[in-house]
Formats: sequence, structure tokens, C-alpha cells
Amino acid sequence: MIAFLPVITALIYLLVAVNYWRRAGSSKAAVSSRQPWQSVLIAAGLALHALTLYCHLFSQGLNLSFTNALSTILWLTVLIYWITNVKHNLHSLQAFVLPPAAFFVLLQAWQPESHVIPYADQPLFVAHLVIAMLAYSLLTFAALHALLMTAAERKLHQKSSWLRLPDFPPLMAMETLLFRIITLGFILLTLTLISGMMFSELLFDQPFQFNHKNVFTILSWLIFSGLLFGRYRYGWRGRTAVRWTLSGFVLLLLAYAGSKFVLEVLLHR
Repeated sequence: MIAFLPVITALIYLLVAVNYWRRAGSSKAAVSSRQPWQSVLIAAGLALHALTLYCHLFSQGLNLSFTNALSTILWLTVLIYWITNVKHNLHSLQAFVLPPAAFFVLLQAWQPESHVIPYADQPLFVAHLVIAMLAYSLLTFAALHALLMTAAERKLHQKSSWLRLPDFPPLMAMETLLFRIITLGFILLTLTLISGMMFSELLFDQPFQFNHKNVFTILSWLIFSGLLFGRYRYGWRGRTAVRWTLSGFVLLLLAYAGSKFVLEVLLHR
């Protein structure tokens, strides 16, 4: 039964996403897409995804491999979406959040890897890991939300687009939500850097290691801090906010996923 959990989880995510895309292309696309069964199905998918993660992450200590880490981040991203959608009308975000979550839960099952963390019993490391995962997930959600804003803006200006979605919240409300998410994600990213330096000092007797992961993480932190300063000082919004958000996310993706992919998948370390 455990072996089928990722497949069932991915099918649930894809069922909701495909239904949404089908309705987006229909003549009734302008009708509100609020359907309670979608929220129930996503909750079921989250529960099965969590069970899958538990089986893979803790089968032999803390196995934080490349696929396990990405699946965890996408699980948290879907959870953030599901919670946020209770208050905000973000059904269109299903088109961006659910397909990658389905892909990575399948990748986790079909490409099992082992990268057991030897210091998983260290409280400081556990705190650092939890904060980092939450930060990455919030900023992943922010990047997907920025893509949704781009689609909404094109629709508002009646520009042609390959992406057709049936409904959007008001653009100003989406922008306000984006900066709330980025602010929280930035705070957690800052705590990630601080806790990482504290743990590095404890383990390696040096607070900062000059490596690929740390350099790109700091560059991402600078991008998001610049965006928040620009928003506060100059009122940045719209396309400027989207470009900075996506730039910061790409750097963060290179910092974590990129470094793990190179070390574990290409170099097998």
C-alpha cells in the first residue's frame, strides 16, 4: 500500500488541476470556480503526501536527499496554498501549485536516494532545517503567486496569452498578499542564515563557509531585501515586484536545489 501512496497523491493533485484547466477552457470560464470538493481533495492529497514524506524521510534516520527535500518543499507550498485559499480566492493558483507537487512526489518515489544527515539529533540543526524549509516554501509560493499576477495583469489589459484561467482575485489584493508572503518569507530566510551560521560555528568552528549554497542564498536575501526596501521607499509594484520576486526565487533555487542536485545526483556525494 505504501508503494502506491505517491501515485494516489499525484493523481489527486492532477485530478483537481486538470478539472480546473478543463473548466478554464470552457465557455463558462468566467463563472467562479469555488468548489468545496476541490478543497477536500487537496486536503486528502496533503495527508497522503505527508505520509509518503514520513516513510521516505525517516526510514533510516533523517534522509534529506535531493528528491525528498524538494517533495517536502512542494508539500509545504501546497499546504500554504490550501490555508491561504480559505480566506483568499486563489483557485487560479491551482494551475501553478498542484502539477509540480504531483511531479515531485512521483520523482521522490521513482528516484529514491539516500542522504542521511549525521547530525539530525542536534536541536540547533533541527530548528535551522524547519525554518529553512518554511522559508523556501513561502518564497516558492510567492514566486508562483507572482506568475499568477502576471497572467492576471495580461488578462486585465486584454493581451493575448497562452495561459487561460477562469478567475482572479483583484490585482491589488493579490499584490498585497504577495508582499505579505515575501515579508514573512524574508524574515524566515534571515533566521535561516543566522541559525545556519550558528550551527556552522558549532560544528565547523567557523560561522561562514564560502560555498555555492551560501553565496546564492545571500544573493537571494539581498534581492528580497532590496524588493522590500523598494516597496517601502518607492512604492514598487506590478511588473517590478514580479521581476524581483522571480529573480530572488531563482537564486534561492540555485542555492539549495542546485547545490543538492550537483552534489547528490551528478557527483553522488
